[in-house]
Amino acid sequence: MTTSPDRSVRPTSPAAELRSVEFRSVEFRTVDLRGRRLSLAELREAVPRARHQTVADAEQKVTDIIAAVRQRGFAALADFARAFDGVEQAHPRVPAEALRSALDGLDPAVRSALEESISRARRFADGQRPADVDVALGDGAVVSQKWVPVARVGLYVPGGLAVYPSSVIMNVVPALAAGVESIALASPPQKDFGGLPHPTILAAAALLGIDEVYAIGGAQAIAAFAYGVPGAEGEAALEPVDVVTGPGNIFVATAKRLVKGVVGIDSEAGTTEIAILADATARAAFVAADLISQAEHDPKAASVLITDSLQLAADVREELELQAASTKHSQRVREALSGPQSGVVLVDDLEQGIAACDAYAAEHLEIMTADAAAVASRIRNAGAIFVGDYSPVSLGDYCAGSNHVLPTSGTAAFSSGLNVTTFLRAIQVINYTESALEQVSGHIVSLSGAEDLPAHGDAVTARFRNDR
Repeated sequence: MTTSPDRSVRPTSPAAELRSVEFRSVEFRTVDLRGRRLSLAELREAVPRARHQTVADAEQKVTDIIAAVRQRGFAALADFARAFDGVEQAHPRVPAEALRSALDGLDPAVRSALEESISRARRFADGQRPADVDVALGDGAVVSQKWVPVARVGLYVPGGLAVYPSSVIMNVVPALAAGVESIALASPPQKDFGGLPHPTILAAAALLGIDEVYAIGGAQAIAAFAYGVPGAEGEAALEPVDVVTGPGNIFVATAKRLVKGVVGIDSEAGTTEIAILADATARAAFVAADLISQAEHDPKAASVLITDSLQLAADVREELELQAASTKHSQRVREALSGPQSGVVLVDDLEQGIAACDAYAAEHLEIMTADAAAVASRIRNAGAIFVGDYSPVSLGDYCAGSNHVLPTSGTAAFSSGLNVTTFLRAIQVINYTESALEQVSGHIVSLSGAEDLPAHGDAVTARFRNDR
């Protein structure tokens, strides 16, 4: 069970000091797990989680959006652009000239940064591609596995409160490394830019050679990718894709869930989150800065500190108050840090801290402890792990070479971040000679009989009858 904010911590020194600190604007709640033996299910219930709108709440709205796109195509997309984005839209395809113009007008410093990010992401993605394998199981009996890219993908880049050219890189680079030949990208239309996506988004796409870009946002973009949109006379169609990837809000996540099976998806990524496992050796200023860096994404972003040090918890609270007051998006940060999805989790020791991290299964997990690399090696559940003082999440967002499209809301316990294999399929190839098949024919007949599927065995024995 989580504790309410007014329960803070036990009133004993130095906990009394932690409890006595007054905060005017950042209500960073406390969950006290000390002295409690909790099961995995209880830990998952105890760690801070969002209490905002659920996927079930959004499902009917998204179902209606998907139905409208399937039934009315580009007309429905134009209606949604008008209703949600405040723009009039004849066709959502971004003209080639707009892509060229955006790249030409890109700030040289931003272009240089994007090029460095692309270079590092490409090197990591190229190293991810798995090798094909051939396994000889006997004379003339070979089973192989080959990796084949999907034919076409739809990549979603969110809009909202920030601009995400980095998400263009994170989606496009692994798809290119996988060998995908047809790539379409969608991002919400912006009223301030004539109904086109933000020019920095367009410039990043142009930098990567992506020329099929659409000004479509939200669940309607996912629907258009999954089912395609036929073109009227003289109008270009939007062809359906095989895989849809990219982060987004709860409506995007819900749409991805609803079209899964029609297309493949990377994950149901939602609002960003960071957890930091830290001990008394951690620097409070660094911890607070990193918690704030994710809180500035969205008022519903989650920032969680897991620690066995009451002194660190008190110091981080003070730093949060100071740093939140001076950051550009101060109100947004305060709201995120004060929400039920954020807070400090007090644990008895490192062992309980690791267990809490695995129960939380953070999108981004930072390790700021003594011997951080050894601790990181023991974590089982996380989208990405950032080791030590000089591997902040911001590094992974832009220039680490890793991918920042990662599973959220605890799904890192069973999902992976976006990578090259997201865009590949493993195809098994079976190649047996006559003698190799004959060697196992008796086993096939026995097993087909045991399963009451005798025709399976007959399909083998037919090949060895004298009258064939």
